[in-house]
Amino acid sequence: MAGDHKQYKDRLFNFLFGSEENREWTLSLYNAVNNSNYTDPSAIEITAIKEVMYLGMHNDVSFLIAGEMNLHEKQSSYNPNMPLRLLQYTGNLYEKYVKQHKLNKYGSALLMLPVPKLVVFYNGNADQPDEQILRLSDSFPKGADPDIEVKVRMLNVNSGRNQRLLDTCKPLGEYSWLVEEIRKNNKTKDQEGAGSAIDLAISKMPDSFTIKPFLVAHRAEVKGMLLTEYNEAEQMELFKEDGRREGRMEGILDTLVSLVKDGILTIKDAAARAGVSENIIKKKISAK
Repeated sequence: MAGDHKQYKDRLFNFLFGSEENREWTLSLYNAVNNSNYTDPSAIEITAIKEVMYLGMHNDVSFLIAGEMNLHEKQSSYNPNMPLRLLQYTGNLYEKYVKQHKLNKYGSALLMLPVPKLVVFYNGNADQPDEQILRLSDSFPKGADPDIEVKVRMLNVNSGRNQRLLDTCKPLGEYSWLVEEIRKNNKTKDQEGAGSAIDLAISKMPDSFTIKPFLVAHRAEVKGMLLTEYNEAEQMELFKEDGRREGRMEGILDTLVSLVKDGILTIKDAAARAGVSENIIKKKISAK
């Protein structure tokens, strides 16, 4: 089964909220997050950069509306480094924006740019508050006076958390229900069990749910995406455990190479995580 879903490098969150087909849901999500009441889905301009990769996946959802550049990421594990990652994503999106609008960033005229709005939707198992702000400056030494700051708003979208948000954006609330239902159904905690849990959750989803027809119509793709996310979470937990247990670079490299071979990491990502050159990763792959 492992090879059956590797073509699904997208995430379900992006499939629901980051596509041209579902701009109405994207607008609903934006309104819920920002307490706004925009009604025209055509005002949404999807801007995701497919080449921005992390663990083999591009950034989740990014779009322009009302002079704002919105980056929305879904995370199933707490990651305090999201300000750094979203800083990098934002830089790429601004570069795309400048080229698309033929702006001269080297000229004497001040460029007017869309305002960045960075949001992470967290639905991991660890207990996290309904809302918190992650800051890039937390990565700097205490007492430092950095010239750059990045703030990321992290919202807990697990079932029973941030209820107003989940109620206001119906597709988000239904997505939260689906994730929770899969967790309840997945008793075996293995890939086969995860596949059955996904099928059961979609079957049990109430017919009144807005996203159900879309999920059913794209059932194979949806299942592949969710299994890919499940494998990613499992592999990364193994990676963390290995690093804590071994405490040696060799063990970390071996784990990263395994992730590359499984299609979870790219060679570039593995090299960046280990702080080594890509050639070292390639040699390790060839040696195995």
